[in-house]
Amino acid sequence: MNAVDMAKRAYGANAAPVRTPRNTEYAIFARITQRIRDASRNSDPGSFNALVSALHDNRRLWRILAVDVADTGNALPQSLRAQLFYLGEFVGQHSSKVLQRKASAEPLVDINMAVMRGLAGGGGQE
Repeated sequence: MNAVDMAKRAYGANAAPVRTPRNTEYAIFARITQRIRDASRNSDPGSFNALVSALHDNRRLWRILAVDVADTGNALPQSLRAQLFYLGEFVGQHSSKVLQRKASAEPLVDINMAVMRGLAGGGGQE
């Protein structure tokens, strides 16, 4: 066995796939969106707690995104930045309605799915 074979054996199986920032964003949106979808469709008594947790994480994600697009150094086009900022505001307001049981979580899922399609279309799923 030579040094190359030994290196492959030692490090090959443990090597983690490299993720781009887009891949990471897509994965985060996908995980949170699935949690919202699962919790909102579940009729078990404890599912509301899961929904609250998922909505909290979704709000945090959108707050982070809003701060990022509000930064003057953000490279996205100004119109897209404005649209994403507006969606972040909508997500916060609509989440409150869902928590009050006055609205469905489905629009939040739809918004996240649209963002995921945009990330995937721009190389998010390589």
